[in-house]
Amino acid sequence: MGGAPSTPRNSGGDDVSVSEYPIATFVGEKSFPLASDFWNKLLELPLSSRWPTDRVQQACELFAQSNGYTRHLSKLLIHLSWCLQELLQDSDAQSSIYKKAVNATYISSVFLKHLIENGKSDSLEELHLSLDESEPVPHGFVMDQDIHNFVMHSVLSFIGSTEVSPNSYVLHQELLNFMLVTMSTQLLSGPSPRPRDANPFIDAAMAQEKSLVCLAVRRLLLNYISRHRTPPNAKSYLYSDGDQQGILERVGSAAATFVLLPLNYLVNNSGGSKNPLAECSLHVLLILINYHKSIMSDESMTDKSDDSATSDPVSKVHVFISGNTFSKALANAIDVEFDRSDVEGNAHPTGPHVRIPFASLFDTLGMCLADEGAVLLLYSLLQGNSDFKEYVLVRTDMDTMLIPILETLYNSSRRTSSNQIYMMLIVLLILSQDSSFNSSIHKMILPSVPWYKEHLLHQTSLGSLMVIILIRTVQHNLSKLRDVYLQTTCLATLANMAPHAHHLSAYASQRLVSLFYMLSRKYNKLSDLTGEKLQSIKINLSGEDDGVSEDLTAELQIFTDFLRLVLDILNAILTYALPRNPEIVYAIMHRQEVFLPFKNHPRFHELVENIYTVLDFFNSRMDSQRSDREWSVQKVLQFIINNCRSWRGEGMKMFTQLHFSYEQESHPEEFFIPYVWQLAVSRGGYSFNPEAINLFPVPQPVEKEIEDGRGEVLEGKEEKVQELNERRIVFDP
Repeated sequence: MGGAPSTPRNSGGDDVSVSEYPIATFVGEKSFPLASDFWNKLLELPLSSRWPTDRVQQACELFAQSNGYTRHLSKLLIHLSWCLQELLQDSDAQSSIYKKAVNATYISSVFLKHLIENGKSDSLEELHLSLDESEPVPHGFVMDQDIHNFVMHSVLSFIGSTEVSPNSYVLHQELLNFMLVTMSTQLLSGPSPRPRDANPFIDAAMAQEKSLVCLAVRRLLLNYISRHRTPPNAKSYLYSDGDQQGILERVGSAAATFVLLPLNYLVNNSGGSKNPLAECSLHVLLILINYHKSIMSDESMTDKSDDSATSDPVSKVHVFISGNTFSKALANAIDVEFDRSDVEGNAHPTGPHVRIPFASLFDTLGMCLADEGAVLLLYSLLQGNSDFKEYVLVRTDMDTMLIPILETLYNSSRRTSSNQIYMMLIVLLILSQDSSFNSSIHKMILPSVPWYKEHLLHQTSLGSLMVIILIRTVQHNLSKLRDVYLQTTCLATLANMAPHAHHLSAYASQRLVSLFYMLSRKYNKLSDLTGEKLQSIKINLSGEDDGVSEDLTAELQIFTDFLRLVLDILNAILTYALPRNPEIVYAIMHRQEVFLPFKNHPRFHELVENIYTVLDFFNSRMDSQRSDREWSVQKVLQFIINNCRSWRGEGMKMFTQLHFSYEQESHPEEFFIPYVWQLAVSRGGYSFNPEAINLFPVPQPVEKEIEDGRGEVLEGKEEKVQELNERRIVFDP
């Protein structure tokens, strides 16, 4: 390839030679005009030949040298757009048009990807997305239009307007792969969007009219919901000719072929997913809704702060993030089965918006929440779409969504990424902001929880299970991860749930008291160490231990806050829900000694005082019983249940009911853009030159796995994981 002879070798029926000649011509130095018949010959190739990888690489390198003169990439993209437009205009288009469109998509993806990942300039001039002024153009074609805008309009129009069928499946799949290639320019940029970042195709997608964006978002969501399997008859669409294999038959072959290149070397068919169209649709949607473009404007003004000084012009730079039409479309999506205007009389804003079946989307997410992409989509919907959030909160089967999240958190030590844990905890925090959610989860009884191994959970409420898993996550983090944000998120969710607790199970109640004990031990240890260190500094007077002392003091403050928060949680249950939670009273009475060291502690006594008011109430009544009575667990619990009926809360101090809410940071793209691309690269099997990736670090041991399409989530930047700039918990009294 590239080194192929200048004339085809037609003798002997050599398919490799016949197919290689148009490709060699395409990457060569001769420029063919748009109207040339050469393009039909190129796009009508059966592409059944098998070429070694080094020949494909050689062709890409030759193309990179010649494209600046021939502008063949731009011309191929134009022909791709024309094929898609023809398919849209004629619903009964011949299969040959589909074949040409698929071939145009394949070839464009291969060479465009090579140009992007090997680009030398920040502006991606190597793409040459324009035609030469001397280029003869067919009638009706506007010479000065942006080619990237032209092709993205055609691609989004086809995706949004065409149903996925056995005949169109392959084209839909490869257009989504093509979109991943065009948007991969983001991989060349740093983690924070800059005004000079060059993303021509994704910028063009953002510039499309609202109606087209809504159609595209709807189709991507429906693809994800429908989870189309690759249809058997799609194999014939790339047209097995006689004994020649079709494209889909060749996908699993170990031999490198030009046709296999977009699926293996380029995209690898979603890493062997059973639902490649659904997975690719999700990745494309996540990349689109999280894209932010930084725009810079300069204003020259005169600095007049010093009247005696010479006035000099001062340049002020304003950087802001432009709007995202895809994110807005998702945020305004509504349920096909329900229109709020029918019930409340409050019609949605006029204009096009996405209508999707919320029930099907809810069920699909429930099935897929072990996958990080599904969690990100759920987060995006709960955070941005009030209609979907409202729909989720009124569902009576919240276990559909919560059980997969809780099970994943339970198994978080088994190669679950830190980012996935954080996103799941944020989802739980967002849901816990609603009082009806907190009440309803305690009314749903689970017959069993087979995946929970430490304790037999029988007839446990969903709310109790959520408390157990959140506490387990906190305890695991204390011993291993030591992440303050994770701790705070878990405790904030528990604090939101506490006033609404209803028949909290014995095991959940025990774990809550044990959590207080675990934190108190850590607090006491840090308090002793801090006191010893401060005393040592006073004696030493050298100042060498100042840094260590400051670290200990900061950590002590963190555990002080954690301990107070757990006491707040216990107080909220005892103050607002004691009669409904005899098990929590039993757990506190059973281990009342753990609270004694804090009874007169200046930082905690006011919170511990309420706990002792409860203890005094029940202890005094128990003491009044016959002293020779034997107190079994069942008798003590029954005693507590009986006396809960006479509990009036006398002597309890009322504290402000805590309520924590989640709020996104002002620049969430600094976290989400690298994160979604990590998922696209690892989960989707999308192959990209690791040395060209600047968006996120690519650890050396993982690079080979990425090439093979088997990579896990990239974990190469711990400090980025710790910062998590997209998240913030806001205390809302």
